[in-house]
Amino acid sequence: MHIELTLHEARVIGCLIEKEIATPEQYPLSLNALTNACNQKSNRDPVLSLGEAEVQECVDRLIKKFLVSEHGGFGSRVSKYQHRFCNTAYGTLKFSPQELAVVCELFLRGPQTPGELRSRASRLCPFSDVTEIEAVLRALAQREDGPFVVRLPREAGRRESRYAHLFSGEVAGAEDDEPQPQAAAAAAPSRIDRLEQRIAELEAEVAELKQRCGAAAVS
Repeated sequence: MHIELTLHEARVIGCLIEKEIATPEQYPLSLNALTNACNQKSNRDPVLSLGEAEVQECVDRLIKKFLVSEHGGFGSRVSKYQHRFCNTAYGTLKFSPQELAVVCELFLRGPQTPGELRSRASRLCPFSDVTEIEAVLRALAQREDGPFVVRLPREAGRRESRYAHLFSGEVAGAEDDEPQPQAAAAAAPSRIDRLEQRIAELEAEVAELKQRCGAAAVS
């Protein structure tokens, strides 16, 4: 992998990918729209306060790296921008919809756990459960043209380890994605805990449905 991005460059590309998927009718983005997307207070970490001049400088660098292109419609006086980061005819980097959604969220919010990624990336691509997210993360970590993500050491008080993207260089303290037997054994209780929590949630939903059905029958 030969792509290395600054924080601001990753934010710009993440925003372009996000808007291409979530609001295709508004894509490509003008400089004003891209600046607003970079400074969004929702689904962004850290929250930035970039000026249009700063975003323009970032875009210009990405154009020189062939990762962004300027798009102008017929008769349009406003320059608009689209990414050439992946899944285009201009490069070899290809991601599945699931992989792209995960990478996009890592660009927008930094390191996250599989559970966090499932809840946030599902707006860009459907995921059935956390297991599917974990499979995508393993694939991104083990690709021959990668790796693209890496697992970070589990923080105190967290049940899951976070994952970070590698498009901004190596991450200090990152772990090997393949857990050793002892580590896998230590991780097993957290998966059991998640299953037990899901069962409890389903039981609560069933109980609520029964209560609603009973109330409807009475009425």
